Amino acid sequence: MKPARAEESSVPPLNGIVLEAVRAMPREGVYSTSTTANRALREAVGTSGGILSVNSSMAIPSYCSEATYLVFLKVLSKLQADHQLVILPGTLPALRPSGQPDGTGIWGRWNANGPGTARLFYELGLGPNFTDLSHARPGDFLKLFWNDGIGASEHGHSVIFLGNEIRGGVGYLRFWSSNIPAGYGEKSVPVTRIHRMLFSRLENPEAVNRSLPHSDGYLSSLEHRSSSIAEMERQCGIFR
Repeated sequence: MKPARAEESSVPPLNGIVLEAVRAMPREGVYSTSTTANRALREAVGTSGGILSVNSSMAIPSYCSEATYLVFLKVLSKLQADHQLVILPGTLPALRPSGQPDGTGIWGRWNANGPGTARLFYELGLGPNFTDLSHARPGDFLKLFWNDGIGASEHGHSVIFLGNEIRGGVGYLRFWSSNIPAGYGEKSVPVTRIHRMLFSRLENPEAVNRSLPHSDGYLSSLEHRSSSIAEMERQCGIFR
């Protein structure tokens, strides 16, 4: 295997904490989008005493957006514990996943069809979004699109980017997520399988304290319609 450019480059500081959080996540545990998985997700996140806590071992079974959201929360929790981030009292309950519909609240944005995570990053100013694989670094959040659809017609996957590699002359992309069928773990797929990539890099975690409209109309609408590439990029702050 020949490592590609992303793994030869330095990892941004917060990306390193993202990767630490990935390493601390459970292994496997079965992939499921059932009510059991959603209940386990809610039980895994605590906010008592002004402290954000994540017990990811409780979040089994799991699915992809839930897996990456828990990593995001684990990063915030570590920064809070290390006194590198103040999470305001009003922000803590907003971070808890509680069945919010697509586009509503923080979790409802992250879990939405289309560019949910990237839209949240843009709305709050958490960090940049981009589509160029050559700019990616291990620890970036990533939405993979397996088809050309964005929104109601899409087939996608929420993951943490780990790098690129060459196998038998074929380029592969490595990532971590909750994957079908086993659950939490790493996976590699040929880059040619991927129709579109949308990366989000955490750079400003303190922006999580900024206020959001209760619901984002763009993401909410993607439950029932498809978006164009140009509209998606505009809504995520990618201007060409």
